[in-house]
Amino acid sequence: MLKTRLSLAAAGLSLALAGCQPNSTPQPKVEIDPNPYPSTYQVLPSVSVLIKNATVLTGLGEKLENADVLFGDGKIIAVGQGLKAESDVQVIDAKGKWVTPGIIDVHSHLGVYPSPGVKVHADGNEMTSPLTPEVWAEHSVWPNDPGFQTARAGGITTLQILPGSANLIGGRGVTLKNIPATTVQGMKFPEAPYGLKMACGENPKRLYGSKSIAPQTRMGNMAGYRMAWSMATEYKRAWDKYEADYEAGLNPEAPERNLQLDTLKGAIEGDIIIHNHCYKAEEMAMMIDLGKEFNYHSGTFHHAVEAYKIADLLAENGNCAAMWPDWWGFKMEALDGIDENVALVDAVKNSCAIVHSDSPDTIQRLNQETAKIMANANRNGFNISPEHAIKWITTHAAKSLGIADKTGSLEANKAADVVLWNGNPFSVYAQAEQVFIDGAKVYDRVDADYQAKSDFLLGRD
Repeated sequence: MLKTRLSLAAAGLSLALAGCQPNSTPQPKVEIDPNPYPSTYQVLPSVSVLIKNATVLTGLGEKLENADVLFGDGKIIAVGQGLKAESDVQVIDAKGKWVTPGIIDVHSHLGVYPSPGVKVHADGNEMTSPLTPEVWAEHSVWPNDPGFQTARAGGITTLQILPGSANLIGGRGVTLKNIPATTVQGMKFPEAPYGLKMACGENPKRLYGSKSIAPQTRMGNMAGYRMAWSMATEYKRAWDKYEADYEAGLNPEAPERNLQLDTLKGAIEGDIIIHNHCYKAEEMAMMIDLGKEFNYHSGTFHHAVEAYKIADLLAENGNCAAMWPDWWGFKMEALDGIDENVALVDAVKNSCAIVHSDSPDTIQRLNQETAKIMANANRNGFNISPEHAIKWITTHAAKSLGIADKTGSLEANKAADVVLWNGNPFSVYAQAEQVFIDGAKVYDRVDADYQAKSDFLLGRD
């Protein structure tokens, strides 16, 4: 039967609800830790910095000429012209240079598919079941991946590491600060919500269809999602009843814990943000309806090659779309891509267009990938400015990850995630000269002391 073949684990998703009845023996309240692998991130040592005389893109749609950015104690203090600073502040004369917020990549597999790209490093897809919400990408991340440093050299200060797209529900993603660290906990963005990776279309049906198990069709994909979310709804109901009964003094027994359903319950409750690998317009529309059926928000659509066809629907439903500039045609569901995809999505009021990488190479030049979109769009009648386009890889990306109150723009009291460029960041000649995370310099193009080298590479030159 389809239900058996789509069971989430060998034990299935049966709910042990018999224990919800009152018990005569006093029971301590059962609490489930939502974050058993907490961040140990510490801001690196830093000094206060005043960058002067730069062209500044704030990430809020502003372009400020001959402007200054002052930051200290990990936070942006002020952005404007003629800023003054105390004598102990490091001053950088950036005349002729540009400053932007740190670049944010919402879709990366660094650390779970690290370099060297060998089979024993391939830890991004748990291809044992089409439904694996119990796995967490952070448990596969290798912090020594040299790709983290090459991403820093491209101005990447924050990135979400996702499981791959083999499964209908592939597991949790994790948002990282792109600092050199020995453990993944040392990179975890404090208080950033978890993501939940889902995948539409060809990937899950091709993988599991080749094994002669479900799903083999797109309707099988939808059936699998619906069964999982249905079980999660019952699981949430059982825990809600337990909480209410406990508060009422009925001394109930807690439902049996299920790691798979913990994740789905968290998404229904809004604590975990959905990230959908989804190419085709009709499938994105179905995933929006799926979210409404089971009372969760369908989040961000990644790749979204046909997002331009439903740009109004995405904006109306509050969905971000994270897209490539020009990847298309490499499989059937990518065949209807157009170069103006991002621009058309962005043109709709209240839209949330994002440029993402999904590549250890592309992540090194997200600024130039964004420049390609601007150029193609403007050749076709759009009028997209640098101060607008920068939002696709800063503020909109931060919104998608649930961290827009902490980073993504240059404004007072937000994290001092800052990139100093040698010129216009949307030039083919653009290079990040200095990169700061929470005000600490983590990269300097001309100073080897700020060019971290993975432990894996030390001694291998």
